[in-house]
Amino acid sequence: MKIGLYFGSFNPIHVGHLIIANYMAQNSELDEIWLVVSPHNPLKQKSNLLADHHRLAMVNIAIEGNQLLKSSDIEFKLQQPNYTVKTLAYLKEKYPQNNFSLIMGEDNIRTFHKWYNYEEILDNHKVYVYPRVLTEQELKSPNSKGLETVVSHPNVIRCEDVPVMKISSSQIRSIVNKGQSPEYLITEPVFKYMDEMNFYKS
Repeated sequence: MKIGLYFGSFNPIHVGHLIIANYMAQNSELDEIWLVVSPHNPLKQKSNLLADHHRLAMVNIAIEGNQLLKSSDIEFKLQQPNYTVKTLAYLKEKYPQNNFSLIMGEDNIRTFHKWYNYEEILDNHKVYVYPRVLTEQELKSPNSKGLETVVSHPNVIRCEDVPVMKISSSQIRSIVNKGQSPEYLITEPVFKYMDEMNFYKS
């Protein structure tokens, strides 16, 4: 099977994530999209990042009933801090029958040349890139040789028609913290779970 890996903290998962994942599952050669929940990095301050199992639970709740979308806690099992290239190597060993690709936004592809062993990823995996609204700083940042190498690589596939919404998990956390409702920005089951657990409230 051809699997698309969509990494994120999903803190919380919102409809923007789901729209991208579902679109890629239905409009690309990928058979399934795995939403890979990134674990808390022990070297970074925890801040308002929910526990790994809660974020995974919300992903499972959000995609329930969609046979094209799966959740993955694969990185929970790997030594931290981890690198994407090591996750891919582990998946290849664990699921040799599958072919894995990455799904990421325009903002991430612009810094991809700074990733650990990025050349190995590019040479062995396709990278599907969906559009993102870039910040003024990102737009002004000079193109480096590394960036040019990435964007021109034959394994980088641009998906310009992906419907992208300007929603962020931090925006949702802020809304909840203010005592407002994030209704319609997240699915109703996820909203119910968040509300019952009193997540992100001040």
